[in-house]
Amino acid sequence: MSGLLEHILRVPGWSVTLLVGLLVFAEDALFVGFVLPGETAAVLGGVAAKLGHVPLWGILLTVVAAAIVGDSVGYEIGRHFGPRVLKLHILDSHRRRLDDARDFLARRGGTAVFLGRWVAFFRAVMPALAGTVRMPYGKFLLYNAAGGIAWGVTVVLAGYAAGASYAKVENALGPVAALVVLGLALIALFAWRIRRRRTQRNLEESRDSSG
Repeated sequence: MSGLLEHILRVPGWSVTLLVGLLVFAEDALFVGFVLPGETAAVLGGVAAKLGHVPLWGILLTVVAAAIVGDSVGYEIGRHFGPRVLKLHILDSHRRRLDDARDFLARRGGTAVFLGRWVAFFRAVMPALAGTVRMPYGKFLLYNAAGGIAWGVTVVLAGYAAGASYAKVENALGPVAALVVLGLALIALFAWRIRRRRTQRNLEESRDSSG
């Protein structure tokens, strides 16, 4: 992780902002959020902002805009090509979770669009599913924008906080120790995310077995 950050800090700031935006956009628009690391990119964008490599406001605006626009593109893809998209081979190993996402959308409507933003797989498929079921775009956009703003600000600031730890350690112990601490902080953050996903999956499996 520290090696990745060092590489990021060697490229121009505008390139970092562009790459973060493209990854967040593609995660939502191209229906492959469980493959493309949009959330990871947003976190690293926050780290880069704290280290002064890019402006925080620029990363925040880029991530939020990319999330909202990406979801809107995903919605249109689902609206026009939904049945064909849902048959993509890349989804073959995720059919059970796809059914869960459909059920969640059917039960919660717009709220599912907002809450789905916080789960990687749902974040990838929910916009297209909303388009497939012809959810009114105005309603979709409302929940999509709310989720995009809340999620974007949260993940970028999480990275910004990790970058703050880096800056403090760098002043006290030097850049090498700071990179180690930052790497550990980011690993802990991602480990927490993985544990959260596993817990959710176990709950889903328990619910299915009891039903």
